[in-house]
Amino acid sequence: MFFSNQENTQSNKQNVPLTNKSFNYQLIKNNSVKQDQICYAIAINKDVSIVLVACSKDIKVFEFQKEVLKQTQLLIDHQDYVNTLNFMNKSNRFISGSSDKQIIIWVQNQNNQWVFQEKLTGHTNQIRCLVLNNNDDQIISGSSDNTIKFWMKKQNEWFCSQTIAEHTQQLLALSLNDQQNKVISCGWDALILIIKQSQQDSKWMIIQKIKVEQYGCRICFIDDNIFTFQPFSEYYMHIYEMNKTNEQYSKVKHIDLKGGYDQWYFPQQYVKSKCILVNENKSCVYLIRKIGDCEFKIEQTIQFKDNSQIYGQMSDDGQYLIIWDEGSKEIQIRKYNEI
Repeated sequence: MFFSNQENTQSNKQNVPLTNKSFNYQLIKNNSVKQDQICYAIAINKDVSIVLVACSKDIKVFEFQKEVLKQTQLLIDHQDYVNTLNFMNKSNRFISGSSDKQIIIWVQNQNNQWVFQEKLTGHTNQIRCLVLNNNDDQIISGSSDNTIKFWMKKQNEWFCSQTIAEHTQQLLALSLNDQQNKVISCGWDALILIIKQSQQDSKWMIIQKIKVEQYGCRICFIDDNIFTFQPFSEYYMHIYEMNKTNEQYSKVKHIDLKGGYDQWYFPQQYVKSKCILVNENKSCVYLIRKIGDCEFKIEQTIQFKDNSQIYGQMSDDGQYLIIWDEGSKEIQIRKYNEI
């Protein structure tokens, strides 16, 4: 069933740890690293000691100590552009997704060198987006083959447990909720899917389809009841809220942004510890603070060169924002600063 994107006045009151302190992210001067090749993905590990940077079809591994990046390794196993990078949460591993249709799981050996542990094949086109659950035992991937695949770990090996093929064009973004039982997706077909895991048989089922006017390239759960959606190259970001009576989501408001040229990748990211949403649109990175129930405020806009491609990630503790941009061809480090 399709639902229109009419305004919904329903409000879900939640007790969220919010701060009134203003902040910005300041560039750490002289610590940028030159990189001429395109960088579609960046990942930062949990203790902010390792940074991964996609470098065309390769992956650069950096040690991050005293706010300085030092390259320690170059991984060359992918055959095409690396589009996604995700560190695991509970183990010393990471996952990469590529235009070569492969997902690779990497592990550190006894010499602290990263080597591939397993390659997941099954998609018939490039990997566009990927999320991982908190227990590190489920990977969800979206592809240009229009499918979402659910990968499970059994007896130390990964296998594809389910495929959802409801999108009619390529996937662009995925997000997993706090309870780990809902996935939202958006694709080139201007469709948002709400997918829920069954408590009975653990299968994932589509519970809502939302048709939007303009397809989106970024989507993110803020909590179980709210998600944000960035239409491609538009002048606003949408906020959706769930009606608890029927568990259906609808658009309740929008945040005005600059519009214009945009690109894929650089997923939206919500850092709960600081209530900050990172959202890229038209060569700008918006740092948006959640200030109340379904209330948001733009705290900082980082402007890059017009029509410049930019990609990055914030550390899980919200202390660092690392971005590569096409204009400077540098990996830049910014640090959280309360005003």
